[in-house]
Amino acid sequence: MEQPTRFFTEDDRETYRPVHVVWEITLACDLKCQHCGSRAGRRRPDELTTRECLDLVAQLARLGTREVTLIGGEAYLRRDWVEIVRAVRAHGMDCAMQTGGLHLTEERVREAAEAGLQAIGVSVDGLEELHDRLRGVKGSFAAAFKALGLVREYGIATSVNTQITSLVLPELRELFDLFVEAGAKSWQIQLTVAMGRAADHPELLLQPFQLLELMPLLAELFDEGVERGMLMQPGNNVGYFGPYESLWRGGGDDTVFWPGCNAGQNTLGVEADGTIKGCPSLPTVGYAGGNIRDLTLADIWRNTPELNFNLTRAGEELWGFCRGCYYADVCRGGCTWLSHSLFGRPGNNPYCHHRALELEARGLRERVVPAQPAPGLSFDHGTFDLLLETLDGRAVASAPGSGLVQIGRPARPTSKESARPFKAGRKSRAEGKSLVLCRACDRHVREGTRACPFCGADVRAAERAHRRRLREAREACRQLLELLPQD
Repeated sequence: MEQPTRFFTEDDRETYRPVHVVWEITLACDLKCQHCGSRAGRRRPDELTTRECLDLVAQLARLGTREVTLIGGEAYLRRDWVEIVRAVRAHGMDCAMQTGGLHLTEERVREAAEAGLQAIGVSVDGLEELHDRLRGVKGSFAAAFKALGLVREYGIATSVNTQITSLVLPELRELFDLFVEAGAKSWQIQLTVAMGRAADHPELLLQPFQLLELMPLLAELFDEGVERGMLMQPGNNVGYFGPYESLWRGGGDDTVFWPGCNAGQNTLGVEADGTIKGCPSLPTVGYAGGNIRDLTLADIWRNTPELNFNLTRAGEELWGFCRGCYYADVCRGGCTWLSHSLFGRPGNNPYCHHRALELEARGLRERVVPAQPAPGLSFDHGTFDLLLETLDGRAVASAPGSGLVQIGRPARPTSKESARPFKAGRKSRAEGKSLVLCRACDRHVREGTRACPFCGADVRAAERAHRRRLREAREACRQLLELLPQD
């Protein structure tokens, strides 16, 4: 079976090929979203010219990029956006676009289809009242669903994208049903991050302990989506290492799990003025490796420390709970974007399912609260304090300005080798082990573990019981098929 273009092969990982590129082609936008990390609205004064864009397309192709996703602002507000689509396709790369869909007219959809655009993702962040409020334009919800219909008419693959805010949580099931009815084939979700305008609206942020409610719901909708023809695709800040880890990452393949932040390894972000980052969501300050007006893309990709930070991380950047975590040398603190936006540095990520479960077992939970406001710039952030509470909300301990909460196992020594990500099914350089699934609780454990550290079960016995159940299920299925009438 042919793999999707975004699937990272062993060769991609070993050669650090920028397989997937997300390109902000303009910062102009026709919406006023409260959770916009880039504070989009007006175009950048020094956005790349058409000629510079086409040259960048050629450079991406030479580096081995296989898919380019165009974003904004709102990509269709750039006059030459269809020309960029056509160039991406002419160089043999797949091309997709993310949009709010407010003014995605039939003419624009038709031109995009003729240029070869293969997929359009439309953002829907709640039911009508909530979506219109978050997006800042009345009627934007209706426009988004109208856009989905137009995209389907012209044979372009459709998907929807939802930011998980605290407000949308009770609306997710109803949204799911609307998306299936609209014919969307995939649903990408990500947690709203305290960047840009979202940093100005902390009431939108999901609290870390709410993962305990969110994750089982997402797992339920994932399974139902498979049955109804829509694939849920959780973003890189959704997880990690709870009982649904393999569901998110590998569609049930238990050898697949979160391998650590991939920024600058197989993904790349481009800002509209030619600034290059390892991930489109990361702050510009501290993570921009250069500008294609000054250096070639290959030079920036291969030689700048701002893009190569994941290749040189040795574990010292981990702090707080993450530093002593069971999965520290695999996960490496989860999504860099999320933790940096909260605390001004990576390495301690409270939005982790494993972490929330471990704290709950001790009668504890975490809450983030604003400490310093964001300055009001594109891709900016403020800072937050991390508070430790009992499950009923009584304060236990806090570390204002740092979040240095250390609970659980003591930190293990780390090295450059041990900080490199695990690859599913392969040995860890650090401990000569891989991760396997405990079939009793669906949590990943070190290969060779006898008693699961999370549920106490005999890991090998649970695996034997699982295989026995599989054999029995296959035999029952075979017998059932024999009883069915033959044509």
